[in-house]
Amino acid sequence: MADADRASQTPVSLEAVRARIDAIDGDLLRLLDERAALAKQVAAAKKAAGDGDKFGLRPGRETQVLRRLLAHPRQGASDALVIRVWRELMAESLSLQGPFNLTVWGGPAPARAVELARLRFGAAPRLRTAQRPEEAVAAAKVLGGVGVLMLGGDSAWWGRLLAEPTLRVFAVLPCLNAWGPASALAVAQVEVEPTGADVTLWVTDAPGPANRTIEALSRDGVAAELLSEAGGLKLFTLAGYYQPQDERLARAPGRLSGVIGAAPEPFDV
Repeated sequence: MADADRASQTPVSLEAVRARIDAIDGDLLRLLDERAALAKQVAAAKKAAGDGDKFGLRPGRETQVLRRLLAHPRQGASDALVIRVWRELMAESLSLQGPFNLTVWGGPAPARAVELARLRFGAAPRLRTAQRPEEAVAAAKVLGGVGVLMLGGDSAWWGRLLAEPTLRVFAVLPCLNAWGPASALAVAQVEVEPTGADVTLWVTDAPGPANRTIEALSRDGVAAELLSEAGGLKLFTLAGYYQPQDERLARAPGRLSGVIGAAPEPFDV
């Protein structure tokens, strides 16, 4: 028993550790290649089913996959590492299935906007920057297009989504609180589905301080938090997934109001 204990405490040589890493790298490359090949098969199957002309982005499914992975026991891999790796894999798979591109409007923080876009969508999609928020919103209406737009006090671009019948906010960036506060939204023509832990994006022109609206919503059982305010409009996150026609929102303050999308809660809440 003592000999076994001493053997378990014997330090592993650096050469042995590097050899094991090399072996794992070979396995990872083989699996990555296999996964990429399967993505092409998915594209072929969608085309055969008549869905080849549809954008393949499914934010709800991506969220469920990541939550399942993050729930697995791990010895060393951080949440951030798991999310970064699988975001890259998902983006690469999506880019192999059809058009996929990003248009980023950064307002006063263009570099941060690009960083947030790459953190969320990986390196696979083509990325261009926009000079005006309207350009990014318009680009999101094109097949395979995603608009990433910063939040800020000088633009209420998100209010324009009230008049867009097909565009939806589907992500609040970044997706980890450890990467910073909520600073941008991702918009596309995609189906937004509840994932079990979501926030709803809701806009109103209710006058007065935001706390007045928050208190009114609270009395109706809705937990709200101000996300941005500009141009006489306020953007709130509502805890949970709300349908646009929810009566509680219809009773909320404001003459012009509405749901513009929903997004998963940060993974590290």
